[in-house]
Amino acid sequence: MDKKPRLGFGPPRRRNNRRIPLPDRVQSGYTFVAMSALPEILKHNAAFVASKGYEEFLTSPLPNKKLVIITCMDTRLCELLPRAMGLRNGDVKMIKNAGAIVSHPFGSVMRSVLVAVYQLGAEEIAVVGHHGCGMTGLSPGDVLEKARRRGVSSDTLAMLNSAGINLGGWLTGFESPQAGVLASVELIRNHPLLPKDVAVHGLMIHPETGRLEILTTGEHFEKK
Repeated sequence: MDKKPRLGFGPPRRRNNRRIPLPDRVQSGYTFVAMSALPEILKHNAAFVASKGYEEFLTSPLPNKKLVIITCMDTRLCELLPRAMGLRNGDVKMIKNAGAIVSHPFGSVMRSVLVAVYQLGAEEIAVVGHHGCGMTGLSPGDVLEKARRRGVSSDTLAMLNSAGINLGGWLTGFESPQAGVLASVELIRNHPLLPKDVAVHGLMIHPETGRLEILTTGEHFEKK
């Protein structure tokens, strides 16, 4: 008898591997581990779609404000940042990662920025960092030690190192969130594929109050 696929994180742990009943509408033949948030998400999704809760979010794929925002994945900003910046669904293209960092001129973040500019009509870019960011002083040694504890072997790390991958540099944070924002702004502004008429701003947001602070602005900005 074929085994059904299993969803979850980490290796199977039989003592925690109890089945979680799902609503009839989202039963899919999958077995979820007790720690998974997915069953509750699917339950909510079924009700959301059935009640047509999506109707208030219908919009164009093009950003109404012609703006790209690069910000941090910090959970405190999920709802706070759009509210604090007066943004609604469809207003901007939002790119999130750890620290609002653009670390490589030809990485996925910069590619997304260029697609937004050339394909989706974006005319401005804002890098928005936040106070108290966890990427401040991030220790690559600490991250790699936790990786070892979670089952990543020393042989794997050695192999990556011998292949020329600088894990230490890749996992290093910044001295301050402000420095991180300014470095990302500088990289974007000087990118060879970015049109010179695209304004690039750097801001900080307070993760509790939502207060914005300007670090640097593009040429098209006029303070009112």
